[in-house]
Amino acid sequence: MFVHHVYFWMNPGATDADRQKLAAGIRSLTSIETIKMNHIGTPADTNRDVIDRSYDFSWLAIFDKPEDQEIYQLHPIHLKFVEDCRHLWQRVVVYDAIDR
Repeated sequence: MFVHHVYFWMNPGATDADRQKLAAGIRSLTSIETIKMNHIGTPADTNRDVIDRSYDFSWLAIFDKPEDQEIYQLHPIHLKFVEDCRHLWQRVVVYDAIDR
C-alpha cells in the first residue's frame, strides 16, 4: 500500500468561491483510476496539543503500490488540477507512507 496525504493552506483572504474551486479541483482527482481509496476533508473540531488544525483542506489518496502513485502524479487530471488551482494555495505539505 502507498498512502499519499496532502495538506493545503489557502492564500490569505481566500473567498468562499476560492474554497469551492479548490474543493472541486481536489474532487476531480477522485476519478484517477489508480486511486483505490480517497478522502477529502477539512480540520475536525478536535483540540489536543498534538493536533494541527491550521490547514484548510486535506486530500488522502491510497494506492496499491508506489508505481500507481507515480501514474497519478503524471496523470492529465492531476496535472490540470495543479495548473488550475495552484494559485489558490500558499502552502502545500505532502506526507507519503508505505507499509512496514
